[in-house]
This record gives sequence, structure tokens and C-alpha cells, in this order.
Amino acid sequence: QLQLVESGGGSVQPGGSLTLSCSAGGKVLDFYGIAWFRQAPGKEREGVSCITIRQIKHYRDSVKGRFRISRDDARNIIYLQMDKLQPEDTAVYYCATDSDSLGGCSGYHAGGKNMDHWGKGTQVTVSA
Repeated sequence: QLQLVESGGGSVQPGGSLTLSCSAGGKVLDFYGIAWFRQAPGKEREGVSCITIRQIKHYRDSVKGRFRISRDDARNIIYLQMDKLQPEDTAVYYCATDSDSLGGCSGYHAGGKNMDHWGKGTQVTVSA
């Protein structure tokens, strides 16, 4: 069973930056599209970004130009660089492997309904 672990969350002021990491204890992730989701208190989970095995990147509109997803397949780590953070970015952030058999992001685009494995999340808080 693949166990994903997120790290890098924390508290920052508006305009600040954080970099989240997602790993699986050294296990290989390069067969998977990997996505980041978030869930704020009282709100539904929403997709943030996804990267395919071919390095094609997808972002929700509200984070375009501020967030950057990347993957280091040699180290089996996926990153989410978050800049210009705003209070509305406050949420628990989760990474997940996409069930897309071609290493794409179809599960991400389906709202996260077809993701194989999930991490437990890392809290991101943006406040003054």
C-alpha cells in the first residue's frame, strides 16, 4: 500500500510563500499523475493542481500564476510552490495519486473521485 506524506505546511502572512512536498517513503511515484487538493473548514474539497508523468501541469484558475507544481522523479517527491498566498488559500492540503492508467490527471479533473492514494494532509494558514 502506497502511503503518501505531505510536509511543508505552516502559517504565513498574506503575500508570503510556502513549499509543500509530497513523498511516499522512497517508493516510486513516477508512474502516477500526482495532484494536490485542499479543503477549507466548512467547504468542499477542491483540486488545486496536478502534474502528469509527462510533466504536463494543470492548475485551478485561482492559483494560476501564484502556485507552481513540479516533480522530482529521481527523488520521488512532488512539490507545490505557493507564492503570494492569500487568506482564501487557508486549508488542509492533500496530495494524491491519480488513477489515470496513462499517468495523466483525469481523476483530478473528475474532482478527485478517482484517486488511488491520499496523504493525511498538511495545514496551510494565511493570516495577518
